[in-house]
Amino acid sequence: MENVRLSNGVEMPKVGFGVFRIEDLATCEQAVLDALAVGYRSIDTAQYYQNEEAVGRAIRKSPVAREDIFLATKIWESDFAEDKTEQAVYGSMRRLGVDYLDLVLLHHPYGDYYGAYRALEKLYREGLIRAIGISNFYLARYLDFVSHVDIVPHINQVENHVFYQQAELASLMETYATKMEAWGPLAQGAHNFFKHPIIAEIAEKHQKTNSQVGLRYLLQLDRIVIPKSVHRERIEENFNVFDFELDEADMASLRKLDTDTPNNMGYWEVNRVKRTLRI
Repeated sequence: MENVRLSNGVEMPKVGFGVFRIEDLATCEQAVLDALAVGYRSIDTAQYYQNEEAVGRAIRKSPVAREDIFLATKIWESDFAEDKTEQAVYGSMRRLGVDYLDLVLLHHPYGDYYGAYRALEKLYREGLIRAIGISNFYLARYLDFVSHVDIVPHINQVENHVFYQQAELASLMETYATKMEAWGPLAQGAHNFFKHPIIAEIAEKHQKTNSQVGLRYLLQLDRIVIPKSVHRERIEENFNVFDFELDEADMASLRKLDTDTPNNMGYWEVNRVKRTLRI
Protein backbone atom coordinates (compact mmCIF):
# COMPACT_ATOMS: atom_id res chain seq x y z
CA MET A 1 0.00 0.00 0.00
CA GLU A 2 1.20 3.50 -0.85
CA ASN A 3 0.31 6.55 1.22
CA VAL A 4 -0.18 10.21 0.47
CA ARG A 5 0.87 12.96 2.86
CA LEU A 6 -1.85 15.50 3.57
CA SER A 7 -1.04 19.18 4.03
CA ASN A 8 -0.91 18.76 7.81
CA GLY A 9 1.59 15.89 7.56
CA VAL A 10 -0.90 13.10 8.23
CA GLU A 11 -0.33 9.97 6.11
CA MET A 12 -3.39 8.55 4.33
CA PRO A 13 -3.57 5.42 2.14
CA LYS A 14 -4.02 6.18 -1.56
CA VAL A 15 -6.57 3.38 -1.92
CA GLY A 16 -9.41 3.10 0.57
CA PHE A 17 -12.53 0.98 0.86
CA GLY A 18 -15.93 2.67 0.47
CA VAL A 19 -19.20 1.36 1.91
CA PHE A 20 -21.75 3.56 0.11
CA ARG A 21 -25.02 1.71 -0.61
CA ILE A 22 -24.04 -1.36 1.42
CA GLU A 23 -27.28 -1.15 3.36
CA ASP A 24 -27.42 -4.69 4.75
CA LEU A 25 -25.37 -4.41 7.93
CA ALA A 26 -24.15 -8.00 7.97
CA THR A 27 -22.98 -7.65 4.36
CA CYS A 28 -21.25 -4.37 5.19
CA GLU A 29 -19.49 -5.86 8.19
CA GLN A 30 -18.21 -8.81 6.15
CA ALA A 31 -17.09 -6.57 3.29
CA VAL A 32 -15.04 -4.41 5.67
CA LEU A 33 -13.54 -7.52 7.28
CA ASP A 34 -12.62 -8.82 3.81
CA ALA A 35 -11.12 -5.48 2.82
CA LEU A 36 -8.96 -5.34 5.94
CA ALA A 37 -7.86 -8.94 5.38
CA VAL A 38 -6.90 -8.13 1.78
CA GLY A 39 -4.74 -5.21 2.92
CA TYR A 40 -6.89 -2.08 2.83
CA ARG A 41 -6.07 0.26 5.68
CA SER A 42 -8.51 3.08 4.91
CA ILE A 43 -12.29 2.80 5.38
CA ASP A 44 -14.77 5.48 4.26
CA THR A 45 -18.30 5.62 5.66
CA ALA A 46 -20.87 8.33 6.45
CA GLN A 47 -23.86 9.07 8.65
CA TYR A 48 -26.00 9.01 5.51
CA TYR A 49 -24.99 5.43 4.72
CA GLN A 50 -26.47 4.22 8.02
CA ASN A 51 -23.81 1.54 8.38
CA GLU A 52 -21.32 3.09 10.80
CA GLU A 53 -22.17 0.46 13.43
CA ALA A 54 -21.34 -2.36 11.00
CA VAL A 55 -18.04 -0.71 10.09
CA GLY A 56 -17.21 -0.37 13.78
CA ARG A 57 -17.99 -4.03 14.48
CA ALA A 58 -15.73 -5.12 11.63
CA ILE A 59 -12.87 -2.97 12.90
CA ARG A 60 -13.22 -4.47 16.38
CA LYS A 61 -13.33 -8.03 15.00
CA SER A 62 -10.37 -7.54 12.67
CA PRO A 63 -6.87 -8.40 13.91
CA VAL A 64 -5.66 -5.14 12.35
CA ALA A 65 -4.90 -2.60 15.08
CA ARG A 66 -7.11 0.49 15.22
CA GLU A 67 -4.09 2.78 14.92
CA ASP A 68 -3.23 1.11 11.60
CA ILE A 69 -6.65 1.93 10.12
CA PHE A 70 -7.44 5.32 8.59
CA LEU A 71 -11.13 5.74 9.44
CA ALA A 72 -13.25 8.43 7.78
CA THR A 73 -16.88 9.44 8.07
CA LYS A 74 -19.06 12.27 6.80
CA ILE A 75 -21.59 14.52 8.55
CA TRP A 76 -25.00 14.97 6.93
CA GLU A 77 -26.47 18.45 6.38
CA SER A 78 -29.29 17.97 8.90
CA ASP A 79 -26.55 18.18 11.54
CA PHE A 80 -24.90 21.29 10.11
CA ALA A 81 -24.54 23.96 12.82
CA GLU A 82 -21.67 24.51 15.19
CA ASP A 83 -23.18 22.77 18.23
CA LYS A 84 -25.09 20.12 16.27
CA THR A 85 -22.08 19.13 14.19
CA GLU A 86 -19.90 18.63 17.24
CA GLN A 87 -22.53 16.33 18.75
CA ALA A 88 -22.92 14.56 15.39
CA VAL A 89 -19.21 13.76 15.34
CA TYR A 90 -19.45 12.31 18.85
CA GLY A 91 -22.45 10.30 17.63
CA SER A 92 -20.42 8.84 14.77
CA MET A 93 -17.57 7.99 17.14
CA ARG A 94 -20.05 6.22 19.43
CA ARG A 95 -21.58 4.21 16.57
CA LEU A 96 -18.13 3.32 15.24
CA GLY A 97 -16.88 2.46 18.72
CA VAL A 98 -13.77 4.64 18.52
CA ASP A 99 -12.33 7.49 20.56
CA TYR A 100 -10.92 9.45 17.61
CA LEU A 101 -11.46 9.74 13.85
CA ASP A 102 -8.80 10.04 11.19
CA LEU A 103 -10.91 12.13 8.82
CA VAL A 104 -14.30 13.84 9.01
CA LEU A 105 -15.91 15.50 5.99
CA LEU A 106 -18.97 17.68 5.50
CA HIS A 107 -21.07 15.65 3.07
CA HIS A 108 -22.50 18.51 0.97
CA PRO A 109 -22.33 22.32 0.62
CA TYR A 110 -25.87 22.88 1.94
CA GLY A 111 -27.23 24.53 5.06
CA ASP A 112 -24.92 26.02 7.68
CA TYR A 113 -21.76 24.38 6.41
CA TYR A 114 -19.59 27.22 7.72
CA GLY A 115 -20.86 26.65 11.24
CA ALA A 116 -20.42 22.91 10.76
CA TYR A 117 -16.85 23.37 9.60
CA ARG A 118 -16.03 25.55 12.61
CA ALA A 119 -17.03 22.58 14.75
CA LEU A 120 -14.68 20.33 12.77
CA GLU A 121 -11.87 22.87 13.18
CA LYS A 122 -12.47 22.87 16.94
CA LEU A 123 -12.40 19.07 17.22
CA TYR A 124 -9.33 18.97 14.98
CA ARG A 125 -7.50 21.39 17.26
CA GLU A 126 -8.53 19.28 20.25
CA GLY A 127 -7.02 16.20 18.62
CA LEU A 128 -10.22 14.18 18.26
CA ILE A 129 -9.99 14.35 14.44
CA ARG A 130 -6.66 13.95 12.64
CA ALA A 131 -7.77 15.61 9.39
CA ILE A 132 -10.86 17.49 8.21
CA GLY A 133 -12.42 18.27 4.89
CA ILE A 134 -15.42 18.56 2.64
CA SER A 135 -17.28 16.55 0.03
CA ASN A 136 -19.01 17.55 -3.21
CA PHE A 137 -17.65 21.10 -3.14
CA TYR A 138 -17.13 21.93 -6.78
CA LEU A 139 -15.15 24.74 -8.38
CA ALA A 140 -16.89 27.98 -7.37
CA ARG A 141 -18.14 26.67 -4.01
CA TYR A 142 -14.70 25.30 -3.13
CA LEU A 143 -12.94 28.55 -3.99
CA ASP A 144 -15.38 30.60 -1.92
CA PHE A 145 -15.12 28.17 0.98
CA VAL A 146 -11.33 28.10 1.30
CA SER A 147 -11.34 31.91 1.33
CA HIS A 148 -13.46 32.00 4.50
CA VAL A 149 -12.15 29.25 6.79
CA ASP A 150 -9.22 29.10 9.19
CA ILE A 151 -8.03 25.62 8.21
CA VAL A 152 -8.01 24.85 4.50
CA PRO A 153 -9.65 21.43 3.98
CA HIS A 154 -7.17 18.61 3.81
CA ILE A 155 -9.52 16.60 1.54
CA ASN A 156 -12.30 17.35 -0.93
CA GLN A 157 -14.14 14.14 -1.84
CA VAL A 158 -15.87 14.47 -5.20
CA GLU A 159 -17.14 12.36 -8.07
CA ASN A 160 -14.07 11.53 -10.11
CA HIS A 161 -13.39 8.90 -12.77
CA VAL A 162 -12.09 8.65 -16.33
CA PHE A 163 -15.33 10.07 -17.70
CA TYR A 164 -15.41 12.99 -15.22
CA GLN A 165 -11.81 13.93 -14.53
CA GLN A 166 -12.24 17.38 -12.94
CA ALA A 167 -8.90 18.72 -14.13
CA GLU A 168 -9.77 22.37 -13.42
CA LEU A 169 -10.92 21.64 -9.89
CA ALA A 170 -7.86 19.48 -9.25
CA SER A 171 -5.58 22.28 -10.39
CA LEU A 172 -7.29 24.78 -8.12
CA MET A 173 -7.18 22.42 -5.16
CA GLU A 174 -3.48 21.82 -5.72
CA THR A 175 -2.96 25.56 -5.25
CA TYR A 176 -4.45 25.27 -1.77
CA ALA A 177 -2.85 21.87 -1.00
CA THR A 178 -6.22 20.11 -0.71
CA LYS A 179 -6.11 16.50 -1.88
CA MET A 180 -8.83 15.22 -4.20
CA GLU A 181 -10.47 11.99 -3.10
CA ALA A 182 -12.48 10.22 -5.78
CA TRP A 183 -15.85 8.73 -4.97
CA GLY A 184 -17.33 6.56 -7.70
CA PRO A 185 -13.85 6.00 -9.21
CA LEU A 186 -15.25 3.22 -11.43
CA ALA A 187 -17.99 5.55 -12.70
CA GLN A 188 -20.48 3.22 -10.99
CA GLY A 189 -20.50 1.30 -14.26
CA ALA A 190 -21.71 4.23 -16.38
CA HIS A 191 -20.47 4.77 -19.94
CA ASN A 192 -20.01 0.99 -20.28
CA PHE A 193 -17.00 1.35 -17.98
CA PHE A 194 -16.35 -2.34 -17.37
CA LYS A 195 -16.41 -3.21 -21.08
CA HIS A 196 -15.30 0.09 -22.61
CA PRO A 197 -13.07 -0.83 -25.58
CA ILE A 198 -10.39 1.83 -25.03
CA ILE A 199 -10.02 0.94 -21.36
CA ALA A 200 -10.14 -2.77 -22.23
CA GLU A 201 -7.33 -2.40 -24.80
CA ILE A 202 -5.09 -0.77 -22.19
CA ALA A 203 -6.11 -3.40 -19.62
CA GLU A 204 -5.16 -6.22 -21.98
CA LYS A 205 -1.81 -4.57 -22.65
CA HIS A 206 -1.00 -4.65 -18.92
CA GLN A 207 -2.78 -7.94 -18.17
CA LYS A 208 -5.14 -6.07 -15.86
CA THR A 209 -8.89 -5.35 -15.73
CA ASN A 210 -10.81 -2.23 -16.69
CA SER A 211 -11.33 -1.51 -13.00
CA GLN A 212 -7.63 -1.67 -12.26
CA VAL A 213 -6.80 0.59 -15.19
CA GLY A 214 -9.41 3.14 -14.13
CA LEU A 215 -8.10 3.22 -10.58
CA ARG A 216 -4.47 3.33 -11.69
CA TYR A 217 -5.21 6.29 -13.94
CA LEU A 218 -6.58 8.30 -11.02
CA LEU A 219 -3.68 7.32 -8.78
CA GLN A 220 -1.22 8.57 -11.38
CA LEU A 221 -3.14 11.86 -11.41
CA ASP A 222 -2.43 12.03 -7.65
CA ARG A 223 -6.01 11.27 -6.63
CA ILE A 224 -7.05 9.18 -3.64
CA VAL A 225 -9.58 6.47 -4.55
CA ILE A 226 -12.23 4.61 -2.54
CA PRO A 227 -13.68 1.81 -4.69
CA LYS A 228 -16.50 -0.33 -3.27
CA SER A 229 -17.58 -3.94 -3.68
CA VAL A 230 -19.16 -6.63 -1.53
CA HIS A 231 -17.44 -9.44 -3.47
CA ARG A 232 -14.09 -10.65 -2.11
CA GLU A 233 -12.58 -11.18 -5.56
CA ARG A 234 -13.51 -7.63 -6.62
CA ILE A 235 -12.22 -6.22 -3.34
CA GLU A 236 -8.88 -7.91 -4.05
CA GLU A 237 -8.89 -6.79 -7.68
CA ASN A 238 -9.42 -3.14 -6.77
CA PHE A 239 -6.56 -3.30 -4.29
CA ASN A 240 -4.01 -4.76 -6.69
CA VAL A 241 -3.14 -1.59 -8.58
CA PHE A 242 0.41 -0.90 -7.43
CA ASP A 243 2.28 -3.47 -9.52
CA PHE A 244 1.98 -1.75 -12.89
CA GLU A 245 2.18 1.74 -14.39
CA LEU A 246 0.37 3.36 -17.27
CA ASP A 247 2.65 4.94 -19.87
CA GLU A 248 2.09 8.33 -21.45
CA ALA A 249 0.26 6.84 -24.43
CA ASP A 250 -2.14 5.10 -22.03
CA MET A 251 -2.65 8.29 -20.05
CA ALA A 252 -3.30 10.30 -23.22
CA SER A 253 -5.92 7.81 -24.42
CA LEU A 254 -7.71 7.83 -21.08
CA ARG A 255 -7.53 11.62 -20.84
CA LYS A 256 -9.61 11.81 -24.03
CA LEU A 257 -12.49 9.91 -22.38
CA ASP A 258 -13.36 12.88 -20.17
CA THR A 259 -16.95 14.06 -20.80
CA ASP A 260 -16.72 16.85 -18.21
CA THR A 261 -20.18 15.77 -17.02
CA PRO A 262 -21.05 14.17 -13.66
CA ASN A 263 -23.11 11.00 -13.41
CA ASN A 264 -24.87 11.37 -10.11
CA MET A 265 -25.78 14.93 -9.15
CA GLY A 266 -29.44 14.16 -9.92
CA TYR A 267 -29.36 11.18 -7.58
CA TRP A 268 -27.83 13.20 -4.78
CA GLU A 269 -30.24 16.11 -5.18
CA VAL A 270 -33.34 13.91 -5.09
CA ASN A 271 -32.12 12.04 -2.04
CA ARG A 272 -31.03 15.24 -0.30
CA VAL A 273 -34.56 16.58 -0.60
CA LYS A 274 -36.05 13.28 0.61
CA ARG A 275 -33.78 13.21 3.66
CA THR A 276 -34.44 16.87 4.42
CA LEU A 277 -38.22 16.36 4.22
CA ARG A 278 -37.97 12.97 6.01
CA ILE A 279 -39.76 11.27 3.10
